[in-house]
Amino acid sequence: MAVLAAVTGGALSAPAAAVGETPPGQVEFPAHCLPPQEAGRPPADGPTTARITVDDPAPRVGDTVTVTYQVAATPAVNPLPSELPVDVLTPTGRVLLGGAQSGEVTVTGAQRNEPVPPGGALPAVTMTGTFTVTAPGAITLTPGSYTLRTGHLLDLSTLCTAGPGTPVSERLTATPLPTANLRRLTLTTAYGTPGARVEVTGAGFAPGAAVTVAGRAGAAETADRVAATADRRGELVAWLPLTDRATTGVVAYEGTAWSAPLGSAPAAYTVVAPAPPAAPVPAPLTRQVTATVEPGTLAMSQAGESVTLGAVPYGDGGAAPGRIGTVTVKDARGGPAGWSLVGKVTDFAGPGGVRIPGASLSWTPTCTAAEGSPGACAAGSAGVVGPDGAVLASTADAPVAGGTFTVDAGVSLQVPPYTPPGAYTAVLTLTLS
Repeated sequence: MAVLAAVTGGALSAPAAAVGETPPGQVEFPAHCLPPQEAGRPPADGPTTARITVDDPAPRVGDTVTVTYQVAATPAVNPLPSELPVDVLTPTGRVLLGGAQSGEVTVTGAQRNEPVPPGGALPAVTMTGTFTVTAPGAITLTPGSYTLRTGHLLDLSTLCTAGPGTPVSERLTATPLPTANLRRLTLTTAYGTPGARVEVTGAGFAPGAAVTVAGRAGAAETADRVAATADRRGELVAWLPLTDRATTGVVAYEGTAWSAPLGSAPAAYTVVAPAPPAAPVPAPLTRQVTATVEPGTLAMSQAGESVTLGAVPYGDGGAAPGRIGTVTVKDARGGPAGWSLVGKVTDFAGPGGVRIPGASLSWTPTCTAAEGSPGACAAGSAGVVGPDGAVLASTADAPVAGGTFTVDAGVSLQVPPYTPPGAYTAVLTLTLS
């Protein structure tokens, strides 16, 4: 559960540019500025010089991008009949999104300015805001209208609207999130004599997909196989006779052959030769003694019952940090198959129906194998968790696998500015296969 709160904040003033140098992305567009009626001044028309920049020109879907809108020159003038004092001018504005993602970004600036004489041009301002990337592809950012409010004597606002044909000032290219493979198998037993029929249960397949369930000897498939069909929930049940004594596991896959994107990891299985019948022998009698080491299961446990993230000040937004409860994975199957631990998170639901997308939660996983564990584990990539899921940790198929592993992750929820105060909760689901 994440508890969120926040406080308002300001933006920095526009940085100075070198004399005679045009900053990259600077554009000019016609603006129509309407002074407040109380000022008794006529509208001001003329060019606005502006520039839009972003903190990340190549984000991924789900990332939060900070947008800076700088107005270097405006036709708007001081609406007061007297000098405008220092630090009484507050700017707000809009940045228009186009291309792969439409909409607009609200930007605000700090109450910061030098003195302005009566009728003098209002100074340069800088405004910032954020938006969450929701679609992959090229996204354009175009300057929109802006308002310059003077809070001296009276609150007077000058609204400047951008004319037609305003040029694009900034572009970025968003990349999609990788899709996790959640296909997995469970066997009712991990060993049997040649020809034994094994019940195979599968999940995470495409609904209605044709699936092949097959025996596997190392990296090669055996002739033992059956066809199955996933139901509308992507689940299946099949009975597979296993006769090949070289069998080390069972896999299932969509398509004509097993592949990592469309197939499950192997579930460990061993074909055990039946004990031969005892032959009569003269005294003294001898008997064959057979001991069987039975494979165990793949299981996990997690410390704690909930995750509480740090508070975020209202208005500023930002990252709410925390950690998931430590997960312990115990692999006692005794076969060559690795495993994968995948997490996915729902949207964060807050007061009044306000939601923060699950794609705003990212993590940095770690994984450590206990001393004496024959297998080695790898932490998943740092990045967005989201509703589609991401790998927290995994082990690869290996001749010698298994062991006890400790998995942990630092998490961070990116909270948009001015998110209403209150508690925001989501459900993080971890699946081991």
